[in-house]
Amino acid sequence: MALLGWILSFICLLAGLALRQDMPIGGSVTISNLLIVFALLTCPMIWRDLPLGVSRGQRIVTGLALVFALPIILFPTH
Repeated sequence: MALLGWILSFICLLAGLALRQDMPIGGSVTISNLLIVFALLTCPMIWRDLPLGVSRGQRIVTGLALVFALPIILFPTH
């Protein structure tokens, strides 16, 4: 499980940094920030000892909420 966390963390971090470097579309700053936060949430080294009382289940739910909230954030509100 930790290996999956490391892989997902590196993918999200590198994708967020690459998107921040390129910025091809509107709203890419938001996507980049969400990917970097998701990389922090999935990093096993940071969350190994349950800092601040955040469990693995709470991190998974928060990560899913970030992923599913992405269309709402990018939807135009005109």
